[in-house]
Amino acid sequence: MAMGTPLASGKGEIFEFALKFTPQWVQITVLCLVLLAVVANWVVKGKRKLDQRRARRSGQPVHVVLPHGQGRGADYLGPYAPQRDADGTPR
Repeated sequence: MAMGTPLASGKGEIFEFALKFTPQWVQITVLCLVLLAVVANWVVKGKRKLDQRRARRSGQPVHVVLPHGQGRGADYLGPYAPQRDADGTPR
């Protein structure tokens, strides 16, 4: 194994090289920010789960179903949709 070939990938070597030249306070700050982002993500996911559980228990719909002809995304045609009569049949 000690044939002179590096064990780390190129990205790993670049990362280690950058870590050598950054001050310790920058390393600690970045580590704390990453940790804060992970914890905040957990909190948001937990809050969503809790809200959905509360909605299910109280009998409220978790996701609002839009009436026919309304929507968004790739299936929503908006003003380009075929015109319909008052009874809902296409013209």
